[in-house]
Amino acid sequence: MTRVAVLGPGGVGGFVAAALARAGVATTVVAREETVAAIADGGLRVRSARLGEFAVRPAATARLDDDVDVLVVATKAGGLAAALARVAGTPGLVVPLLNGIDHVAALRERFGQRAIAATIRIESERVAPGEIVQTSPALRVELASDAPAPRPRMAAFADVLRSAEIPARLGDGEAPVLWSKLARLNALACTTAAYGLPIGAIREHPRRRVDLEAAVDETVAVADAEGAGLDADATLREIWELDPAQTTSMARDVAAGREPELDAIAGAVLRHGAAHGLACPTVERLAQRIRERLA
Repeated sequence: MTRVAVLGPGGVGGFVAAALARAGVATTVVAREETVAAIADGGLRVRSARLGEFAVRPAATARLDDDVDVLVVATKAGGLAAALARVAGTPGLVVPLLNGIDHVAALRERFGQRAIAATIRIESERVAPGEIVQTSPALRVELASDAPAPRPRMAAFADVLRSAEIPARLGDGEAPVLWSKLARLNALACTTAAYGLPIGAIREHPRRRVDLEAAVDETVAVADAEGAGLDADATLREIWELDPAQTTSMARDVAAGREPELDAIAGAVLRHGAAHGLACPTVERLAQRIRERLA
């Protein structure tokens, strides 16, 4: 039986851990002591637009010493280093479901090629310790590695995810998988957080719509310089299909006065763009507007 540990049971990690446990997968949640206590007391409770309402009781620990088959890393980018201090074992495969792109290199410094590229597309948040709400049925995990060694384990884990009703596929390469999500997320997060509005209000307003489209174009240009080969029109079509009420975790963080993942998302685009001599003026302006809102 595949043994999976999920580091960081927030909106993403909590949903994945709960879905896996619901499907009978041997699942351990790795978290801070207070979160471990909450899960030990009440389990993981999920209200999902895709899977319905359910509760499970996965194992929970503040320190992972076992050599599990798969370690799913679902922390926020800024908390990655601190969270990894809770992992002492050597997993067979490391699957990061973080926003951004630069975390892959950081994970490989520790785990080598066992750390692959992966993304998840989901609208989910933790509303209380151990309580997860998924508000849209849209869900997809993509896994990729440019090295051949991890691919058999990737294929096996994709099957495990599908058995838990999480659609999963193997991507054609790391750059297309990582940048296809970032091109969409960066435009969504920057506009919704900068203006404090859901995506429908961004799309319907002429000036905000221009910012949304320009953020996609700028990010896709950087992605293509990185070898991703993206289609800006396809990214925009995907954004136009979203529910008008949809927002982003960055917008929620800014509204609540919490530190958003601005560096991991917009910052990554700006850094990689600068490395290729590409200016991203719209992304830079939206990022500055977000910083001003926080101030």
